[in-house]
Amino acid sequence: MTPGDREAITDTVLRMGWFLDRRDWAGLRDLFTERVYTDYTDLWGGEPREGTVDQLLSTTAQGSWRRTMDGLEATQHLITNVLVDVTGDEARATANVLGVHRLANPHGSPLWTLGGTYEFGLTRTAAGWRINAITNRISWVDGNQQVLFRAAMAAAAKAA
Repeated sequence: MTPGDREAITDTVLRMGWFLDRRDWAGLRDLFTERVYTDYTDLWGGEPREGTVDQLLSTTAQGSWRRTMDGLEATQHLITNVLVDVTGDEARATANVLGVHRLANPHGSPLWTLGGTYEFGLTRTAAGWRINAITNRISWVDGNQQVLFRAAMAAAAKAA
């Protein structure tokens, strides 16, 4: 692994949180491979998913980032302490994450916050390092999880 690899992978991982919080869907799309494995089972239960990046960022697909995020007033994903391991054209990165989600609602606090880690799989492409897998491990949560459910419902209603 070169110092340039570590820097490029860390930059890709940090940009994911930055673009997500700004709802920069085109910027986010450019960070991923065409197919993406996601594991949010610590958060939602169920099974990990694999699909296209367009499904991940869809306005209509159940469990898509955009469907939930577009319904929120604001988010802040702080991704820190990125550790990187590279083997040839494949890499693994692990990082701490603090995600704050805000939506005023009639069912309690407007905030839902989680702390945990992201585990990323990345592939070197002609365009640079791209994320092909994300696993979210939850260490703790605080606040009102209704914020996410209500945001997804609001975004689905807008898309309909």
